[in-house]
Amino acid sequence: MTDTAVAHPSGAPNYQALMARRLTWLFGGVVLLVISSIADILIGPAFLNVGDVVMALFSPDSAAPMVRIIVHDIRLPMTLMAVLVGMSLGVAGVHMQTILNNPLASPYTLGFSAAAGFGAAIAILTGITLPFLPIMTVPVAAFLMSSFAAFLVYGFARMRAMSPEVMVLAGIATLFLFQSLQSMVQYLASPEVLQAIVFWLFGSLLKASWTNVPIVAGIFVICILALLPNIWQLTALRLGDERAAAIGVNVRNLRAKVFIIVALLTAGAVAFVGTIGFIGLVAPHIARILVGEDQRILLPMAAITGALTMTLASILSKIITPGGVIPIGIVTAVIGVPFLFTLIIYGHRRHW
Repeated sequence: MTDTAVAHPSGAPNYQALMARRLTWLFGGVVLLVISSIADILIGPAFLNVGDVVMALFSPDSAAPMVRIIVHDIRLPMTLMAVLVGMSLGVAGVHMQTILNNPLASPYTLGFSAAAGFGAAIAILTGITLPFLPIMTVPVAAFLMSSFAAFLVYGFARMRAMSPEVMVLAGIATLFLFQSLQSMVQYLASPEVLQAIVFWLFGSLLKASWTNVPIVAGIFVICILALLPNIWQLTALRLGDERAAAIGVNVRNLRAKVFIIVALLTAGAVAFVGTIGFIGLVAPHIARILVGEDQRILLPMAAITGALTMTLASILSKIITPGGVIPIGIVTAVIGVPFLFTLIIYGHRRHW
């Protein structure tokens, strides 16, 4: 299922063919992402005519005011948020798996998303608000708690020379800790507050707006720019710590830097939409099967795969119940399990 070398008297033509195949997958992913994003904008509980939606997108002045509001203020931000969150979690997942050399590593399984949920639950339970931006209280609380969980794991790993085994164990402990704290907050909450907490924990794109989409986009761009100088080191790290160190990679510093970037990506992604599972776990596996370990191709492929999965989940959340929208966190979990089973069955030649 992975890219393997084909016997050829000359290495160059073989490498060129391999890169052409990988770039073809990458281009195909971009095309599918564009199609799914357009479909996500066209589909919605308002049952708008396709022609009206297209007119509102490309000629808003000619569209009816209600159609323009639905398309530009509701559907378009939701689609853009789905793309950005999917890209963020896809990149975070692939690099979490890379630095930990663990196929089960992801922002969700290491407790970052659970910590964000706890932060949001505390903000909803206490009713505290930021003095100047009350609408940002819950996202800020989720972001800060997710960041705290990341630095908690980082602190334990730092004491043991950034060992990947310690990072995984600390992450699993963090996951159970914040899931337990979530349960405690839900137990203490009144029925009305409990409903708000559970809805946030489900994960929903309905929270997307033109206020928070640029924030998530900015965090994503900053993190990608920070990762680009370490592309070849991350590729070398897949050979093992010893081999990577032998060719000049500072494994400890690289692992620490990438871990912080992954934490920031995850916190920015889930702070506004709630808990989203399986994207950061499944998308990297699909990307690796398609394009291999070369980070120059793997990084954008993981981002595209994550975004494509999110937009498809968004479409599915709208068509399951006509006239309504199921929280996307539920849908990603439901479709993530068959994906994972498929990868287990057909991706068995992927060695870790």
